[in-house]
Amino acid sequence: MARTDFYGLEHYLKPVEGYSLLPFRFRRGSDGQVLLTNDLGEFQHVSGFEFSQFVENKLDTASQLYFDLRAKYFLSDDRASIHSRIMASKYRTKKSFLEGFTKLHIFVVSLRCDHSCPYCQVSRQSEDKLRYDMSEETAHRSVDLMLKVPAPAVTCEFQGGEALLNFPLLQEIVRYTKARNETVGKHVDFVICTNLSTLTDDHLEYFKQHNIKISTSLDGPADIHDRNRPFTRGSSHAVTVKNIKRCQEALGKQTVSALMTTTRLSLKYPTEIIDEYLRMDLGSIFVRSLSPYGFAVKTVKALGYTAEEFFEFYKKALDYIVRVNREGRSFTEAYATMLLQKMLTPYPIGFVDLQSPAGAGFGVVVYNYDGDVYASDEARMLAEMGDTSFRLGNVHENSYEDIFFGETMQTIAAASCNEALAGCSDCAYQPYCGADPVYHYATQQDMFGNRATSGFCKKNMAIFDHLFGLLQNGNAELHEIFWSWINQASVAEIRLPEPEWS
Repeated sequence: MARTDFYGLEHYLKPVEGYSLLPFRFRRGSDGQVLLTNDLGEFQHVSGFEFSQFVENKLDTASQLYFDLRAKYFLSDDRASIHSRIMASKYRTKKSFLEGFTKLHIFVVSLRCDHSCPYCQVSRQSEDKLRYDMSEETAHRSVDLMLKVPAPAVTCEFQGGEALLNFPLLQEIVRYTKARNETVGKHVDFVICTNLSTLTDDHLEYFKQHNIKISTSLDGPADIHDRNRPFTRGSSHAVTVKNIKRCQEALGKQTVSALMTTTRLSLKYPTEIIDEYLRMDLGSIFVRSLSPYGFAVKTVKALGYTAEEFFEFYKKALDYIVRVNREGRSFTEAYATMLLQKMLTPYPIGFVDLQSPAGAGFGVVVYNYDGDVYASDEARMLAEMGDTSFRLGNVHENSYEDIFFGETMQTIAAASCNEALAGCSDCAYQPYCGADPVYHYATQQDMFGNRATSGFCKKNMAIFDHLFGLLQNGNAELHEIFWSWINQASVAEIRLPEPEWS
C-alpha cells in the first residue's frame, strides 16, 4: 500500500483548539501596518490589531488570515503535520547558492587602463606599466584553482584595469581552461568587463567563437558619461555607444550588458539616464551607488552623497522604469529584480552582496595580477589601498586548502551570517539581505559592522521599505511587471488572458 502523509477528512473538520507561533520577525510601518517575515522568505502584511491578535493566540482559527499565516509558516497547529519537512525543504532551497562553493572566479589580467574615472574603485595604472599585467604562470595556477572547486558550473570573469589591454593573456586563459577542463568536465562561462575603448573586429570574432559575454559601463548621456569617465582620446561616451552597438550586432543583444555608477552629477538626471539605456536598446540597468574603495575614496567629497539622497534618486529611477513598462516596453532594474526574486520566490540569487553567508570567498574569489587571492573584488580594491586584511593567499605560495580554508577565510566566515549579526538577526529584512563584511570593514573598520550607522543598511532598508510598499499597495499590473522581471519575460507573456466566460 502506498504511503501517505495526509490525514482523513474527519481530521480536517475538527475545530482547532489552539496554535503555536513559529519563528518570525516584524517591522511596523508608519501607516500602522505590520510586516511579518520569516527565515523562509515568506511575508504577510497585517493591521496592528491583527498583529496583537496573532501574537496573543487570539486569531479566529476559521479566518482567512489564519489560513494565510499557517500556509506561510508563521504559525502551526495540529493539522500542520508535515510543516517541518516542507519548511526544511524551502530553507534548503533558499540556501542552495552554497552548493558547490565558489562559483564566480575573477581574473585581474591587468591594472592598466586608458580611462581616468574619478570614482574608480581600482587603483589603476597607466597603460605603459607592463609590470602590472598578470603573467602566464600566474594565470595557469589560478585556472587550476578555479577548476578544483566542487561546483559543476563556474564563471570565469576577466577584469582590470582594462582587460582588453592584456588580450593575449585572456586568450591563453580561455585556451588553458578549455584544455584542462577536458578531464575535469565543468561548465565554464566566460565574461569580460571592459570599457570597449580598444575593441577590434578580431576581439568580436574571438568573443563570438568562444561565447564570451560582454559587461561594460554606461553612466548615461554624453554630458554625464564623459564627466564621470574621462578618456584621453576624446569622448568616452561616443566610443562606448559605438562599440556597444558593434557588440550587439556581432554577438546578439542578450550577450551585452551595461551598468552605471551614480555620482552627485547623476542625481539630477534619473529619467535621462534611463532614456539613454532605452535608446541603446539595453534591456536592463543596474542603478549602482558609489563604493568606498580605490580612487572613489579620494573623490567622495566631490562625487559623493548620503544614503538618503541615493535612495531618492533610486526611487525616481525605479518609478520611471515601471512607467516605461506600463507603456509596453520591457525594461528592468537589476537590483530591484534580485530583491524581488528573494522576496517572491524560494530561489536564491547569485549576487554576492545579498547573500548570507556573505559571498566573499563563499561565492566569489579574485586572482590578482600578482598571484594574490582575495575574497572579493572589493577585498582586492581594499588591498590596492594598502590593507590586505582579506588576502586569502597567493597562487604561487599556497594550496587550495590554505587559501579557501585558512585563517583569513575562517575570520571572514565568522562575520558573514546576518542571522547572527547584531542589528540584522532581528530585522524583518534579514531573509532578503546580506552581511558584506568587506564593506563594513572598509567603512567602519569592523567586519561585523554597526548597522545603526551602516550606509549599506540604510540604503537597503529604504529600498526594501519601498518595494514592500509597492507590493502591498500596487495593482495587478504592477505585480505582473515585477513577475516579468523575475522571469525575464515580457509583461505580455506573464499576463494571464481573460477567461472566455468573463
